Amino acid sequence: MINKSMGSLFAGVIISLGLSPLVVQAQQPVSDNQVAAMVEALRLAAPQKKKPTPGYYSDWQVKPETLRGWSKFCLKKELTPTQFENDPKTARQIISCIMKRELTNQFKATNNNEIAAVTGAACWWMTGLYTGCNKGFTGDYVQQVVKLYQQERAKPKAVNSPSSSSKMDN
Repeated sequence: MINKSMGSLFAGVIISLGLSPLVVQAQQPVSDNQVAAMVEALRLAAPQKKKPTPGYYSDWQVKPETLRGWSKFCLKKELTPTQFENDPKTARQIISCIMKRELTNQFKATNNNEIAAVTGAACWWMTGLYTGCNKGFTGDYVQQVVKLYQQERAKPKAVNSPSSSSKMDN
């Protein structure tokens, strides 16, 4: 009797160990490189600020009411639009936090299809919805974000050096 239950326990351990890599693979988190590429693509796709857009802040052109919720979610405190505007490092941190959340949700929703996830996240960024951005101005914007994302992902990974760090803050 002891041998039979030990055998069952041993078989259960082998089965669970054998399946664990599949479970881990299916639930891989979004990488920092993917998040960084998305954040940079959104920044580059934002309207250029030769003339500031009233009511929008930072290189990402975020509305104050959106910023309040995002800063509270990511930093556990609310930032003012001025604080957000004047601190590019913190602005990037908040946008990265939000995009990690959204990309993770989209990767799950698209069965880990990277381009579909980026498309959904870009659509959400523009409209608050994950679908319906396939034509007109929003369609063009989403396609621009996807293109910029792909360009960012194709770049060699930056080596931690003072010059590469300063590029991230600009």
